[in-house]
Amino acid sequence: MIPVLIYPKITVENRRWFVFRLNCKTEWHIQGEVVNKDLEELVAIKACENLIAEYCHLVDFGNASAIADLFTTNGYWSGPGVEMAGQDQIRAGFSGRQSVKRRQSRHLCTNVLVQIDGDTATSLCYLLNFRHDSQTGVAEVPAPAGLPKYVGEYHDQFVRTSKGWRFSTRRFELAFLRD
Repeated sequence: MIPVLIYPKITVENRRWFVFRLNCKTEWHIQGEVVNKDLEELVAIKACENLIAEYCHLVDFGNASAIADLFTTNGYWSGPGVEMAGQDQIRAGFSGRQSVKRRQSRHLCTNVLVQIDGDTATSLCYLLNFRHDSQTGVAEVPAPAGLPKYVGEYHDQFVRTSKGWRFSTRRFELAFLRD
């Protein structure tokens, strides 16, 4: 991610401008000139980060249809022992989670690294999953706290579509699993 430092307005030719320094290796830019490409990249990075966060929220609250809509029509999801190709398979695969009303979960993604390349992007992020299955058949709120159920990483590929950024591939790799 490119740090953006915004400095006080300056006056040039009777117009006030914000001055940006995008990182220590770049020259100074005045808003509206050279900075446009870097801002487009920042907007794309933020859009991909938001997609990752939205995915986690939808999984935790069991909205299978909306999860599938975060993928391209031929999107692909894989994890240990599971592969789903296309929105229909992804929707069907996550509908099982939607029906588990007794489960309280929170997917926490951190250390998100996004790389933009035109209309495609890749990312790597760590996932911590806290999960509790109630014995009563209804999710307990608040659920008893404990260690994460599992920790892993998502390897993502994104595509910019007419509907915005979408996952083209989301691959989960397990690193730690609690007994």
